[in-house]
Amino acid sequence: MRHAMIASLLFCLAMPAQAEVQERLQEQYYDLQVAPGESLSRAINQASPIRQNGQIYHAYTRWQVQWNFWWREQRDGRCQIDLTRTRLNATITLPRLGGGDAQQRQRFEQYLGALREHEMGHYRIGQAAAAEIDAALLTTPEYPSCAELQQQANRRANAVLQRHVEHERRYDRETGHGRSQGAWLTE
Repeated sequence: MRHAMIASLLFCLAMPAQAEVQERLQEQYYDLQVAPGESLSRAINQASPIRQNGQIYHAYTRWQVQWNFWWREQRDGRCQIDLTRTRLNATITLPRLGGGDAQQRQRFEQYLGALREHEMGHYRIGQAAAAEIDAALLTTPEYPSCAELQQQANRRANAVLQRHVEHERRYDRETGHGRSQGAWLTE
């Protein structure tokens, strides 16, 4: 029995560092009312709570990556990451239509589909950020001290996060905030 415990313990010590990425995506809505014949675009602009830098947006994705890591310290003080846990929390805010005639409702559903797809692109960037942060933490080399390991691991994770924030900005520029994906109302 004792040999089995020792073999099990040695197996656990020989295991590579482990990762755990958890994702949570929520959708929330703001309501808008449109009268038959009223401009759908104008109604959404008036109802939207999403305003940044003087601009009105019809949808928004907010994502946040949080990471934790645990390390093993050797007798000589060297330190190496053993386990990570990375979390992606995201919320997509979209409009919800009330009222309108059949043509407005149909146009809104088409627009909402394209808008949701654009916002899912933002979410996928957040997913990529979480996965890359987790991988960067797991591949952080051993350091002479745990303090140095902690500093360097966080520096690596923050660098990955910054690249993905820039990727999001580029994504919006390249798609015209979803216009090239069909998220555009002309009326």
